[in-house]
Amino acid sequence: ALMKRRVAIVGAGVSGLASIRSCLEEGLEPTCFERSNDVGGLWKFSDHAEEGRASIYRSVFTNSSKEMMCFPDFPYPDDFPNFMHNSKLQEYITSFAKEKNLLKYIQFETFVTSINKCPDFSTTGKWEVTTEKNGKKETAVFDAIMICSGHHVYPHLPKDSFPGLNRFKGKCFHSRDYKEPGMWKGKRVLVIGLGNSGCDIAAELSHVAQQVIISSRSGSWVMSRVWDDGYPWDMLVITRFQTFLKNNLPTAISDWWYMRQMNARFKHENYGLMPLNGTLRKEPVFNDELPARILCGTVSIKPNVKEFTETSAVFEDGTVFEDIDCVVFATGYGYAYPFLDDSIIKSRNNEVTLYKGIFPPQLEKPTMAVIGLVQSLGAAIPTTDLQARWAAQVIRGTCMLPSVKDMMDDIDEKMGKKLKCKARVSQQSLLYTSRFGSTQTIQTDYIVYMDELASFIGAKPNIGQLFLKDPRLAIEVFFGPCSPYQFRLEGPGKWSGARNAILTQWDRSLKPMNTRVVGGVRKPCLYLYLLRLLSVPVLLIALFLVLI
Repeated sequence: ALMKRRVAIVGAGVSGLASIRSCLEEGLEPTCFERSNDVGGLWKFSDHAEEGRASIYRSVFTNSSKEMMCFPDFPYPDDFPNFMHNSKLQEYITSFAKEKNLLKYIQFETFVTSINKCPDFSTTGKWEVTTEKNGKKETAVFDAIMICSGHHVYPHLPKDSFPGLNRFKGKCFHSRDYKEPGMWKGKRVLVIGLGNSGCDIAAELSHVAQQVIISSRSGSWVMSRVWDDGYPWDMLVITRFQTFLKNNLPTAISDWWYMRQMNARFKHENYGLMPLNGTLRKEPVFNDELPARILCGTVSIKPNVKEFTETSAVFEDGTVFEDIDCVVFATGYGYAYPFLDDSIIKSRNNEVTLYKGIFPPQLEKPTMAVIGLVQSLGAAIPTTDLQARWAAQVIRGTCMLPSVKDMMDDIDEKMGKKLKCKARVSQQSLLYTSRFGSTQTIQTDYIVYMDELASFIGAKPNIGQLFLKDPRLAIEVFFGPCSPYQFRLEGPGKWSGARNAILTQWDRSLKPMNTRVVGGVRKPCLYLYLLRLLSVPVLLIALFLVLI
């Protein structure tokens, strides 16, 4: 029998667990190195920021609902809330690791210090991995590497971009170091950055602080977790049908419809939140409380900071925020894999260059995969699961990558470099690579990307065949939520419970809210919702056709 190929996995967060499981499904031999003492990665809360690990604040909740962010063959318990506190998600992640018997493949409290090509890499594709535990270093050879250490570890703190900050006498720190609001009671706080962390921290601080200001360069759409008729936002927004409309409607109509959806809850221009270019599909912020805090006057939105004085901030519009006690930099994270030679990932012009956001295209052998770097409007767990399944098949040799030229051409096309698109179109296109440290993250259209990966391994749902063989399921798959179960309906890794999970997903979504029975539980009627959804675009298309 052929010897199993040994795979080193760096990190035991959701990406690492997905990679371990995928390796086992493909008959590979995984060894996972985790520097902490537990699984969970980003979602394992600690009351202090730890070096080399992601850090979250105590009050973090998920932005994706449970039916849209599960491992595709492991639904959440019925009584779990739709949007979970980090402790609840950590409970689920731990249960998954135990249920799938993954813990025995993890070496905890083990730090990866270096990963280097073996001397014969060009023919074998093997890697030397050096680890450290309790002060003792060990080196071992592996056939492949799966990097799953995430990108919320090394804070991007652009202090040089703010003149006078070195003179500021108050406290300054990155949002990574924020844990809870108590110590800022009665203080005046400036939050720089209008991302999810910045808005969460500002809204939370506003309950105890005297005044909170958010400074934003470009604005952002702010979405609520609660969508039409009170259903979870992603179960109504992330559907194949909506993706089809978005990608096929005339641009003017698609943009108008998108902005109408974003402004449905409140008019962003009235709150100072309106993005500079509202039609760009930049990842929105999810915050249910921020508009109310602005209405109550405990949070205000300001433009970019022009300069700091010893006690205040001067904004670009000339206004001043005086007597500041604290500045929180919610300015995102930078790219860093300190255990790896930068040239492997940044193979061109100091850019992170990865085919489909996963494979370094210039390697002589496709034996390294980066799992979990791609971000989208969809959830991370199903994305990393599908990435890991494809990567494991490539490592095993079941799937083959295109030539280096074809991979680089694909990257250039996605980056908009080859097509010479307008800046707006380039930013809306599928971006699998990015300049880290900039405002542009690694973003992609969720369903398009998932279908692309699924097609590589034969797991993409065949909608046409489903409508012929199983119309009830097909309607739910195409018009309903694009839930993770869809990618275990067929192909390698097929799960026998996928069909039932799709048909009962609304039951599990509504059950935790049904704690006081006042009538029958009402699921969304897809037909009525679609008629309402289609009515405005149809009228606009008709008007468009008349005018031309």
